[in-house]
Amino acid sequence: MNEIAPGLWMGGHYWTPPGGDLEPVVVGYEFDVVVSLFTLPGHGPAPHVEHVVRAVPDDVLSAAQLRAVQDAVALTAEAVRRGRRTLVRCRSGYNRSGLAVAGALTLLGHDTGRAIGLIRERRSPWALNNPVFVEYLNTGLDVALLLSGLDGSAP
Repeated sequence: MNEIAPGLWMGGHYWTPPGGDLEPVVVGYEFDVVVSLFTLPGHGPAPHVEHVVRAVPDDVLSAAQLRAVQDAVALTAEAVRRGRRTLVRCRSGYNRSGLAVAGALTLLGHDTGRAIGLIRERRSPWALNNPVFVEYLNTGLDVALLLSGLDGSAP
């Protein structure tokens, strides 16, 4: 897990230590709020820690999935504004969590390019390697949601 901005952390359910094998990451009481865009039993957080789950794939998102991301973004930004130590996570902590963290950073006053840069600098240069997610951010999540409704489904 890496702190991207004061009080805003990004991570995954798994990590690989240098020279090691894939290991689970179990969250306990380290955070006030955990926002999971992917979740598995046994990975925490501890009881009584606020846990928000908005499961979405690491793929092109439907209108409903984009709304779930927008909800995660708004919840994350509000938690950080309120001084709550917040973790946003997905499976490996690169794409889905990066989308939500970048969105939250824009609500907190960063421009999109700076938000992506912070994530790649503080989490990993490989973060946000899903070009569709970067396009969602560059387009704006609101516009991406409107455009997703053009396929014939309601936004």
